Amino acid sequence: MTDRGCRIILWRHGQTAWNLERRFQGSTDIELTETGVAQAKRAARLLASLKPDAIVASDLKRAAATAGELAAITGLPVAYEEGLQETYAGEWQGLTHDEIIARFGEQYAAWKRGEPVRRGGGELETEVADRAAPVVLRHAEKLPENGTLVVVSHGGTIRTTIGRLLGLEPHHWEGLGGLTNCCWSVLGRGARGWRLFEHNAGTLPEPVLGDDD
Repeated sequence: MTDRGCRIILWRHGQTAWNLERRFQGSTDIELTETGVAQAKRAARLLASLKPDAIVASDLKRAAATAGELAAITGLPVAYEEGLQETYAGEWQGLTHDEIIARFGEQYAAWKRGEPVRRGGGELETEVADRAAPVVLRHAEKLPENGTLVVVSHGGTIRTTIGRLLGLEPHHWEGLGGLTNCCWSVLGRGARGWRLFEHNAGTLPEPVLGDDD
């Protein structure tokens, strides 16, 4: 890790029943399963050891409950932000992966090709970044020197936010890949802006030793 500036940990919520069913959640307010709660408790113990200075979370139940496990250990308050909710995906929400492909096959294929698509008539990925990235930056600006912010959100929102903060073209955001339930990504300040140090991690970060640190 670098010592320059603050660190942002973007943490995906724990498992839900719709995750298990491969059902598109979007902004639907789904609760954690018992497994999801256990995942959040385990991850919270690890993240607490990084001594976060602040926690901000999506106000949807699955993210809020995940954030609550870290708050219980650290004693930090959680700031809830509607702007960190998952992508609104209209008619896709509540459908399984197979149902989406069967009913919206061309739309799905266009999205996977990196084209700007309003999935189910919902938000563009760039619109999600437009609302989420400023929330993350606003809270990061309040950190003490070399401070750590934990952002508890959703897979799609985290990916678009990382893409925006790294300055990647939207077409390349899909290249970041998804996050497993209750795993996280770590952004830190590099010499030329934000830098991705960890992606889809479930263990504590280790120092980068070598020619590229």
